[in-house]
Amino acid sequence: MTAFDQPQVCDLAIIGGGASGLLTAIGALHGARDGLRLVILEPRLPLGHGIAYATRDPGHLLNVPAGKMSGFPDRPDDFLDYLLESGAFPDSDREALAARFVPRLHYAAYLRHRLQQAVAASPARLEVRGERVTAMAAGEEGITLQLASGPPLRAAAVAVCTGNALRPLPARGVSSLPAGRCIDAWEVEAVREIPADADVAIVGSGLSMADCVVSLAAAGHRGQVHVLSRHALLPLPHAAGPAAGYDPQPLLAMTLRQRVRTLRRHAAEAARHGIPWQSVMDRIRPLGQALWQSLSVQDQRRFLRHAVRYWDVHRHRIAVPVHASLLAMRAQGRLHLHRGRLDSAVAEGACVRLTAFDARRRPFQLDVRCVINATGVEMRAQAMRNPLLQQMLGSGIARPGPHGIGIDSTADGELVAADGRVEPRVRIVGSLRIGGLWESLAIPELRGQAAQAAAALAARV
Repeated sequence: MTAFDQPQVCDLAIIGGGASGLLTAIGALHGARDGLRLVILEPRLPLGHGIAYATRDPGHLLNVPAGKMSGFPDRPDDFLDYLLESGAFPDSDREALAARFVPRLHYAAYLRHRLQQAVAASPARLEVRGERVTAMAAGEEGITLQLASGPPLRAAAVAVCTGNALRPLPARGVSSLPAGRCIDAWEVEAVREIPADADVAIVGSGLSMADCVVSLAAAGHRGQVHVLSRHALLPLPHAAGPAAGYDPQPLLAMTLRQRVRTLRRHAAEAARHGIPWQSVMDRIRPLGQALWQSLSVQDQRRFLRHAVRYWDVHRHRIAVPVHASLLAMRAQGRLHLHRGRLDSAVAEGACVRLTAFDARRRPFQLDVRCVINATGVEMRAQAMRNPLLQQMLGSGIARPGPHGIGIDSTADGELVAADGRVEPRVRIVGSLRIGGLWESLAIPELRGQAAQAAAALAARV
């Protein structure tokens, strides 16, 4: 990658070097005119190591088959082509590889490789800076970004691609636990280093929990694993089978309650014809954002209060081998599922004592060696412990998205300020758009947003 020496001014700044940031950068490089100066600002290098794809554990698999993971809307087989070109799976032909759930570590390498190719083919210049952006201000001359170290950077346009943040563990006393007794699920090496005979509690029963169980098993863990969550619902697997044939469009005119009843009816009808319920859910996959936006505000609130976890387990499914491992551990008596709300975590000698309340508000306790926070993605921008987002919200350059989720933006991703004014020089890409779109975490949504943001911002400069 070519670089320019410590620029004080650039044309396009991309804040974040995870999947959404790299896809935006690649799009900008492909459409750039001669002389475009592009900067990626990412404190955690190498690039591509956002929360989803930073893992080096080969047991952490993509939740979607390789054939559906292209980073580019106009090249649907691009990720598959990369895997074949790189020779990553010599034992699989194209058809078999397209249906395979491959380790996530390959996706970070794929994005970096495509970025390098885009740099080589583009007249633009790219610099990657291992910097954290702490503040943003909009002025007539551009968008000024304050960095954690060094002088500020002024950009003609900015893409905010900060990615996901882990939700804090919701328990009193967590901050007082000794080092090593409370581990974040995304700290893969720390999870693998848990003593093999230690009893462990994982708070949260979603995708991060499944990753933790896989890592523990690969490290030879023999202790008991307790999974505590409010609904005690494990992720569900993908399934092969015929496609469901119903028309999902009428769902858009229904209320939330009507949609749930209709989907249940379609699933029952599909089962009578030997079609798995997963095919019913796959039928509505392209309508995810439209389904959210067509709900009334009241129904969106009902969804967030009552239905979101049930949506998650049916929509965000896991690879069949991972699901089989979870079931096998439960059958062996090593994986225990507890339904309850965590209240406190206190160090008691060599143990951590967790106190929780079940659905009837009756207390129960778990005594374990350590606790793992797998509560999932934080959706409230003001709670993400990100200094840039806190400054943007505090200064009024941004405001929370609908229902207090993410950052507010227009339908095209342009930043909306606290007073309602639109800042077209700043585009939001990825999970921060979740309040307005709901479906804004997976690659199909990220690649579309990144392509749109790259084209719009490059055109401005």
